[in-house]
Order: sequence, then structure tokens, then C-alpha cells
Amino acid sequence: MLRASSVARSRGEGGAGFRVLFAVLAAFAVFAVLGLPVQAQTVGSTWPGKPIRFVNGFTPGSAADVVARLIAPRLSEGLGQTLLVENRPGAGSNIAAEGVARSAADGYTLLLGSVANTINATLSKNLSFDFSRDFAPVGGIATLPNLLVVHPSVAARSVPELVALTRGRSELSYGSSGNGTAPHLSGELFNLMSGAKLVHVPYKGSPQAVTDLLAGRVQVMFSPASSVLQHIKTGSLRALASTGLTRTAAAADLPTVSESGLNGFESSVWFGLMAPQATPQDIVLKLNRELQRALASAELKAQFAGQGIDAMPGTPEQFAAWVRQETAKWARVIQASGAKVD
Repeated sequence: MLRASSVARSRGEGGAGFRVLFAVLAAFAVFAVLGLPVQAQTVGSTWPGKPIRFVNGFTPGSAADVVARLIAPRLSEGLGQTLLVENRPGAGSNIAAEGVARSAADGYTLLLGSVANTINATLSKNLSFDFSRDFAPVGGIATLPNLLVVHPSVAARSVPELVALTRGRSELSYGSSGNGTAPHLSGELFNLMSGAKLVHVPYKGSPQAVTDLLAGRVQVMFSPASSVLQHIKTGSLRALASTGLTRTAAAADLPTVSESGLNGFESSVWFGLMAPQATPQDIVLKLNRELQRALASAELKAQFAGQGIDAMPGTPEQFAAWVRQETAKWARVIQASGAKVD
């Protein structure tokens, strides 16, 4: 027979247990209502616990590779773990993007995203991933505005003069590093916005296109600054404008195409940090904080300037908006121009 005191003690202990259980369940309910993954609350405190793969979809020595290898040591220093730059070129960076999209969303595999990804979203057919859906934008890293340059034989010293020279005519051609590349679509955007009739001539890379531009076999090019600055200085080529919305540090005295009459024209090679879509938000935010710290470094700014590169700081939300804007813009240009890949 149980004593009354034993029953009371038993009820008291049971009540305390129920109160603890209720408190735990209530905490989980709060996380659910706020949309906060319970597991993700502690991820940032232990991540990163090992080296991070930083996948770049372009060849060693390319502009993308330069950007990746300049930013990686800075991020490694801030995160306390090495970022291992891995070049996986092919299919206009689609191979690299597909591999990262299929990787575990744990913060240990990242992608150097670029303008190529937003172009390929429309230009490439039968992709096994959706760039806008399968990636979480972390933050912009860098922009490399193209320079609009002409052969000295072209009787134009400004964008309005070039437009007047080419409108309604198809006598001038522009070279690019290949069908579907940013320099190619820069020319198509220029034609659409100005009414010009520049004829596209694709090459297998920028060096071949610049060689023919210097020889006068093509007359116009939207080229990365690093490929043509030396020729502009010697007078072998004439620069008319840069293609960013703001002037580039690589040629600060040069007006933009937008300033020169084609209001809103913007066509830059850009790079940013992307993670698989389901990556925990605290990891994304931690990566962004370290990225902003790196981009604010005076030493990195000097290294960027030496390569004709402009920093692209900002929040994940700002970068996500940029990616959406770029994807929509290039879709319109591709559809209107009928551009196709090789």
C-alpha cells in the first residue's frame, strides 16, 4: 500500500517531467513558426571544420582564375580554413556549376559564379540544373567591365559617332571570344539599344580576336580591359567607352556607354560566390561577412586594380537581385538577337 506522501512525490516528479517536456516542445514550435531550422542554429559554431572546395568553371590563367586565386587566400585567412581553388572548365562553366549544384549543401563546396551562368540559363539547352533555383547567392566579388575599342581606321571617336556611322549599315564587324560569350552579347545589346548593325565575328578566344582587331580584319570589339589596355596606350587601338554602369578604375577618364547616350547600357564580366541552395543561412551569412572583410582590404584592392578589376561588395540579397536582373537581361538579348552557342 502506497503512502500518501509517496503518491504526492510521484505526482510532483511526473509534473516536473511534463513541464520540461512541454518547454522543449514549445521551443521547437517557436523555431517552426519563425521558419528557423533547429539544426542550423548550431552549424555556424562548428563550421568550417575542414578545407573548402572553391570550384571555378574556367581554365587556369583566365580572368575567373585570377579572381578566384586572389580572393581565396583572404577568405581562408578569415575563416581559418583553406579554400582549395579547383578548375573544372568546360561547356561555358556549366560542368562546374552542375557539380556544385549536386554537392552536399554543407558549406564545403562553393562555386565561383559568373555572368556566364546567367547567360547559359537561356542560351544552353537541356541543363540538368537551374542556376536561379539551385544556388544560394552569397555575395559579389568582382566586375571586369569591357572596353568598347575600335581600330584606328574607324572614323569614330565617341559612342554617338560610332552609332551614326553604323546605323542602318552592316559594313563594320566586331570580334568576340566566341558565340554566347559576354563580349558577343555586349555587341548584340549595343545593336539592340542603338539600332547599329555591327556584324558579329566569333573567335576561339580573346587573343585571336584582338590579333585580328589590331590587323583591321574586324573593326570593333567589346574586350576585357586587360586584353587591350596596352594597345590603347600605344595608339594601336582607340577606346570609346567602358561598358559598366560606372567608370572603371582601369580607365577612369573613359566615359561609360551609358553616359555616352545609351542610357542604362551595362555589360560587364562579373564573378560572385555561390553555394548550393539548401546551405544553412548562418553559413551563407558567415561567408558574406568574411567576403566583405576581404573586399575592404587595401592590399586586395591594389591587386584588383593592377588587373583592371573592380570590387563588387554587397549583401546576399543585393547579389541575388543582381543575378535575377542579369538573367532576365541576357534572356531578352538572346531571344531578340537569336544568338546561339557554337
